[in-house]
Amino acid sequence: MIGTIYLIIIGLGVVLCLLRMMKGPTAPDRAVALDTSVTVTTALLVLIGLILKRKIYLDVSLVYAVLTFIGSVAIARYLEGGIE
Repeated sequence: MIGTIYLIIIGLGVVLCLLRMMKGPTAPDRAVALDTSVTVTTALLVLIGLILKRKIYLDVSLVYAVLTFIGSVAIARYLEGGIE
């Protein structure tokens, strides 16, 4: 029961981040909203792994977080004008 409440709260967080990503006035706002939604989604994967008692979800969330960090750094460098 508690797990379901957490899933709803995290799902609402993802929806709010996606709304901000679509309505963001500037590209950096959208990039931050995307990074935040990925962080919330990573928390969702960890929660699902704990509820289902499957360790594979924890491994997937770790890889997902690392790849997202690399993508966020690439987006930040592109927005700064460092990547041509």
